[in-house]
Amino acid sequence: MSTLFPADKSTDLIPIGNGFGLKKISDDRVEFYHFDKLQKVVPVKPQIDFRLFVIDLARSYALKKSKIAEALGISRQSIDNWLDIYHQHGVSGLENSPRTPTGNKARELELQRKQEREELERKEFQFNFSFDCQEDEKQIDQEEAPFQREHPWQKSRYAGIFVHQITLMSVWQWFKFTIGYFGERYKLFQVFLLMVCRNIGSIEQTKHIRNDEARVILGLPQFPGKDKLWEWFYQATGECLSSRLLKDFFRFQIRRGIVNLCLWFIDGHRLGYTGKKKVHHTYNTQRQIPEPGRTNMVVCDLQGNVVDFEIQEGKSDLKSFVANLDDRWEGEIEEKPIKVFDREGDGSGFFSGMVRKGNPFVTWEKHSDSKKLNAMSADLFSISFEVNKKEYGVFEDEKKYTFEYAAGEKTGGKEVYRFSLRRIYLWNKSTGKRTSGLAYTPHNEVSTQECAFAILSRWGASENIFKHIQTRHPYNYQPGYLFHESDNQSIANPSIKDKQKQIKRLKTETNKLYKQMATAKEGLTKEGTPRQNSIKERYKAEIRENELMIEKLLQEVKSLPERIELSLLDGNKSFKVIDNEGKNLFDFATSAVWNSRKQMIEWLQPYYPNKNEIVDLFYAITQCQGWIKTTRTNVTVRIEPLQQASRRAAQEQLCRKLTSLGTQTPTGKFMIIEVGDSPI
Repeated sequence: MSTLFPADKSTDLIPIGNGFGLKKISDDRVEFYHFDKLQKVVPVKPQIDFRLFVIDLARSYALKKSKIAEALGISRQSIDNWLDIYHQHGVSGLENSPRTPTGNKARELELQRKQEREELERKEFQFNFSFDCQEDEKQIDQEEAPFQREHPWQKSRYAGIFVHQITLMSVWQWFKFTIGYFGERYKLFQVFLLMVCRNIGSIEQTKHIRNDEARVILGLPQFPGKDKLWEWFYQATGECLSSRLLKDFFRFQIRRGIVNLCLWFIDGHRLGYTGKKKVHHTYNTQRQIPEPGRTNMVVCDLQGNVVDFEIQEGKSDLKSFVANLDDRWEGEIEEKPIKVFDREGDGSGFFSGMVRKGNPFVTWEKHSDSKKLNAMSADLFSISFEVNKKEYGVFEDEKKYTFEYAAGEKTGGKEVYRFSLRRIYLWNKSTGKRTSGLAYTPHNEVSTQECAFAILSRWGASENIFKHIQTRHPYNYQPGYLFHESDNQSIANPSIKDKQKQIKRLKTETNKLYKQMATAKEGLTKEGTPRQNSIKERYKAEIRENELMIEKLLQEVKSLPERIELSLLDGNKSFKVIDNEGKNLFDFATSAVWNSRKQMIEWLQPYYPNKNEIVDLFYAITQCQGWIKTTRTNVTVRIEPLQQASRRAAQEQLCRKLTSLGTQTPTGKFMIIEVGDSPI
């Protein structure tokens, strides 16, 4: 067995990881050490004993197969073959015999692995990507591939974002989306990745980035300047692929089980606009005034992962979005998720449509009677539970609805639809405040407490997910503004508003005249009849005149159309709609980073005892400086250790977890992240 060890290897101890080492004694013996302490001597012959020893090193000791192969002078493929043969055929399969030669087994295993890879690709990776259906997946030259250029250790202040890159590549197939759709324009999304991770608010602000340090951590041949970035951006948006990209991305998350399919929380986030173009208005709930802009309708799961989003023009239509949400993902979900939304979705007409479609939901009840709620006995709130460190009491009864809807064009009549919803009463025992919610769960066994928990998970003591995203990431950034003519050119009839103002003013004046008339003295003639020119008679005449004017204005309001085309007022003006292509691409990167953050925090939790600080710990890791080295086989990043011992231990565990994923770049280089001091 002179070929067992490489010819240039000395007889000294060869380390194979975790303090273990191998040492060649002779051509037929190998010694196994742990920290220079001899564990056992392994004979090379018979071969079955040697192969069992190699299998034991890989399985029981969890040592890297590449290091074992290098130390013993065998191929890693041989170790894989022995492991598979042992798994399928046991010890007898490792024996060489004329009837069962190892070479045949190796070829059989190679064929089997190929079939398994093809099946895996059919089930998971090739899940009807849009570019598989309509056009070929885009490819790039090898020299343009990420992390292709080899270099020794280089310092980078952005090394911490490598944790996001490993997670996105391994769990979300980041390059499958960015390269598959955009080819060499994937580099734009690498820059977006840096911007989102480091909360860089605009493409213009990338001028402050250290180009060489960002380039190596993003795996780019060169970090682009501002003009080049805008060129890439408009090339990417010009292909109009964002709707297909988002559809595939969110469908991928659903199929992979990344997002929860039990509870979906729907809410709108205002995207303001301060430019000079005339666009439709959304509503600023903080300032309580309408402002120009759009609304981003976002769906999140119970853990706060972004499930889906859609940017709508002006003020959003939450009801239609919720009602059609299941249709958007028809074929991807077997059981309809329970939709949770706020009071904007209240209404018997909307509820009746949800009930008729069997669409489950939970929401707050609008216009609940606070006096009746406060008059309820405390004994009714028999179920107690805690949410966000606040104690709640809850019970439920039924609320019945009657809704009339058009029966159809042929009949021309109306039909009455009667239905009932679950009414959930909540009592916040810490504040004493009581309120109520509504629920419809026809196909799910959801308890009263679970319905109450669903409501409180977003709009109770905690707020929706938007405020958390925008504190850490540039969630409101709109890269580039392109405008098109809006299909909706109608506005509320300003004549109606003017007349309503006149009616309000006249009613106020009339009420004031009634009060003045009540205190005015009656002027009488000598005969005792009221004087025609007395102050009281003048008040009566003014009141009659005002009331006639009010009646006239009300009739005019009824005759006017509620909405008119803007062109009727000013033919030179029209509403514009902001193109969402660029915003969709940037929010694709934001959603991916946010969801990967959720995944990594979940991985961190077992290793850090203080749960209140775990989010800050994660962001401290992503802000770490470090060093990166790229070789022919590996991309290795070493980040600086955190000072506190418990935080450093958790940091190291997360890095080990990420390295163990075995993530590879598109050209097959393994991605490794570790914690340590400067290697330079």
